[in-house]
Amino acid sequence: MRTNKAMGLANLPSASWEVNRGWMLASNFAADLDAWLRLLALHDIDDLADAEPDTMRFRLYHLPARLADHARRRWLRSEATWRWAKAFVSCWQRLTTLPAVT
Repeated sequence: MRTNKAMGLANLPSASWEVNRGWMLASNFAADLDAWLRLLALHDIDDLADAEPDTMRFRLYHLPARLADHARRRWLRSEATWRWAKAFVSCWQRLTTLPAVT
């Protein structure tokens, strides 16, 4: 429940049932995505394997980088001195090598 509140469930209640239902679905979906990311790609990185959503947000989700377009390709340019650069690169490589769902 704590992680779901950190993912947006703390914005409840609203005046409308439909808004409450939408927030509930969105926060549960975000918590599930966060859990699967940690399970599939960050399982062996000690500081991130069991990290709370706020920790994940400050270390990986708010990436200090810029997305550049060049020669019909996209490049993610980040600081090499950023502390979590290796963790992000290994996470990205693991996620891109997963087989597609058929």
